[in-house]
Amino acid sequence: MPKVLISDSLSPRAVEIFRERGLEVDVKTGLKPDELKAIIGEYDGLAIRSATKVTKDILSAATNLKVVGRAGIGVDNVDVPAATARGVVVMNTPFGNSITTAEHAIAMMFALAREIPAANASTHAGKWEKNRFMGVELYGKVLGVIGCGNIGGIVADRAVGLKMKVVAFDPFLSPERAQELGVEKVELEDLLRRADFITLHTPLTEQTKNILDAKALAKTKPGVRIINCARGGLIVEEALKAALDAGHVAGAALDVFAVEPAKEHPLFGNEKVICTPHLGASTTEAQENVALQVAEQMSDYLMTGAVVNALNMPSVSAEDAPKLRPYMKLAEQLGSFAGQITETGIKAVTIEYEGQAAELNTRPLTAIVLKGLLSPLMESVNMVNAPVICKERDIKVSETKRELAGDYQTLVRVIVQTEQRTRSVAGTLFGGDKPRLVEIEEVPIEAEVTPNMLFIRNEDKPGFIGKLGTTLGDAGVNIATFHLGRTAPGANAIALVSVDQAMGEGLLGTIRGLPSVVRAKELSF
Repeated sequence: MPKVLISDSLSPRAVEIFRERGLEVDVKTGLKPDELKAIIGEYDGLAIRSATKVTKDILSAATNLKVVGRAGIGVDNVDVPAATARGVVVMNTPFGNSITTAEHAIAMMFALAREIPAANASTHAGKWEKNRFMGVELYGKVLGVIGCGNIGGIVADRAVGLKMKVVAFDPFLSPERAQELGVEKVELEDLLRRADFITLHTPLTEQTKNILDAKALAKTKPGVRIINCARGGLIVEEALKAALDAGHVAGAALDVFAVEPAKEHPLFGNEKVICTPHLGASTTEAQENVALQVAEQMSDYLMTGAVVNALNMPSVSAEDAPKLRPYMKLAEQLGSFAGQITETGIKAVTIEYEGQAAELNTRPLTAIVLKGLLSPLMESVNMVNAPVICKERDIKVSETKRELAGDYQTLVRVIVQTEQRTRSVAGTLFGGDKPRLVEIEEVPIEAEVTPNMLFIRNEDKPGFIGKLGTTLGDAGVNIATFHLGRTAPGANAIALVSVDQAMGEGLLGTIRGLPSVVRAKELSF
């Protein structure tokens, strides 16, 4: 039974979901790093919010950990590269708090436009400064949305409903999606020049960090108002203060800060600035939604292999998981076979999917092929970190798909280009769920993969099979199955022998010395 630790405060319903799905769950909140490190090795899953820091040090002790689930969108508190290196899937719940965060941005824009916080404080103080607070309408104004993904799209939709003109900067926004939202897709400089209000809804990456710096703010329209409910670090706060002090920026509404919790800040006390303590996702509905979603996602992964909203591996839906399961076994066998017969540096890998295989979600299958391929060459390789290792080692990985079936209704072929030559192995499924090898280095052959196998490339000459059988028999090695293939009579041939036990280098040396043997390799699966 998989075991999950909930280390931050989540809805009690999340605990119920884990248990209903057949998982054991412990709730231990407020753990110090040393306390978490001491117990994390007991768990298959870790469910967190923002308080728990999943560091490289914590992950080093997480010997059984398979998944970290973040109830919320941000994973700043998770060392994702370290998790990936250890084969731990990192999931978040990017949609559970989308409406809540978008509504908070809209609320901040209204408050900024009408100076509501300052007017509220003045009125509570017994003043009646009706003429002091002169706001602006949102109607007809230009809203610039930086980052028009899920949350930004909701904000844009609400703003269109307010009869605002919306312009959006997002390299990934398609023309069709822009048209659907009723927004105009523009470049960043155009947005800065035209917008009366600017709202940010982009993750913090190397490309977006400090996207509103002094240079960018200088390009904005005089009197612009800026809202940030996304991530601290998108705005250079010192530059924003200077622009506010100079009167170029009329106001700012900030829910996030570069350093949190923000107990002191140069913008605090400025009546032009509205501040809230990272409340974007803080509604009852959102907290409940993300807790339930993370419990469901983690349960699905641990119990069925379904992967949803993972940041470091391809998604596998609950519907796809059972369809992919036999292909996953085939993919790992093909990758492992190719890896074991490859003895020089790998330059490129191509995975070909034909027939029914081409209709599947192939990204997870490719990841498993890479895992199988690299495992004979290095330790601690898994389907999560294998693609990263290939990238680090400059191994080019590509996929091709051919939906038209050839000799088999479904086929997967792995082609490995090394420093010296190209090797390939192909397989199919018999009966829909039984993996079979059907081609090795372009030689047709039909074989089931077994734990101990002998791979031989030989010259197709009389007497070879007898000599090989005698050699194995004299060594006390029992042959389970014997598979042969050749390109043409007297040409290159392959023997794939399934044996009942490991052979060792001494026997392999004897086999390599037999007449007609070009190459012999012991394989284990």
